[in-house]
Amino acid sequence: MKTFCDYLKDSGVNEELFTVFCSLKDAVKKISVVIKTSGTGKAGSQNIYGEEQLALDVLSDKIIQEELKKNSLVGLIASEELPDEVKIGDGKFGIAYDPLDGSSLVDVNLAVGTIFGIYETKSFVGVKGSGQVGAMIAVYGPRTTIVLTVKDGVKEFVLNNENQFVLTNENITVGEGKMFAPGNLRAASERQDYLELMNFWCKEQYTLRYSGGMVPDINQILLKGKGIFSYPGYSEAPDGKLRLLFECAPLSLIMEQAGGASSDGKVRILDKIVDKLDQRTPIYIGSKGEVLRCCEKLK
Repeated sequence: MKTFCDYLKDSGVNEELFTVFCSLKDAVKKISVVIKTSGTGKAGSQNIYGEEQLALDVLSDKIIQEELKKNSLVGLIASEELPDEVKIGDGKFGIAYDPLDGSSLVDVNLAVGTIFGIYETKSFVGVKGSGQVGAMIAVYGPRTTIVLTVKDGVKEFVLNNENQFVLTNENITVGEGKMFAPGNLRAASERQDYLELMNFWCKEQYTLRYSGGMVPDINQILLKGKGIFSYPGYSEAPDGKLRLLFECAPLSLIMEQAGGASSDGKVRILDKIVDKLDQRTPIYIGSKGEVLRCCEKLK
């Protein structure tokens, strides 16, 4: 049985990055507990995008901040729940994160997740996703799992009864296969190309696997080893609603490290420069062939 810490040491991750991942792991453990025990009501506040915050959003963000402030190697954080990046010390690492992706699904007991992108930077403005030194997601479902990359493939860990994350999949790879998770179906009401692509997937008997949560849906593509998650823009939201820094860049790094691909339809997601923290982007992510199909069909 290889634990989370065992894997990082054996993989040659340097001591500094090792401690950062350990801080993220500890935050995930605590969030896992509060999801099971806390209420699912609203916080009575809004985030910077005008979206009503749930109490769990706020609590998850607080837990992550507390854990990262304990680590002197982390100097900068940016959260989807905060109005700006925050300098918390002089450390060289910056952590951009979505504390609880899909939190609106908690009250109906569907899986939700946390997303982390790790950079060596003093500001997130101007970075590219390709500049990440690692990325990690946590999924809170029937089991609590972590999927991570240190740019040396993709691994999965499961939280066991002894409160340890143990390695359960050391070679996650994404090939080709008929599975789709279609986000932003509203776009099909005005985009004939997206409607036609949807019809293609249906006529070709693709399996529909869409929960409404980006983390669990992409986690499924990773673990099933096939599929496509699509989120195009349309007139009301030309760039969709998903944020480049907090969601799309970390997930794209993980997907590419697993052998998949990720694009906005024209540009590789990891090549896009973060011009502002709340920057949004369309995204097609999953099997290389399916991402290429989206790029060709949704020009």
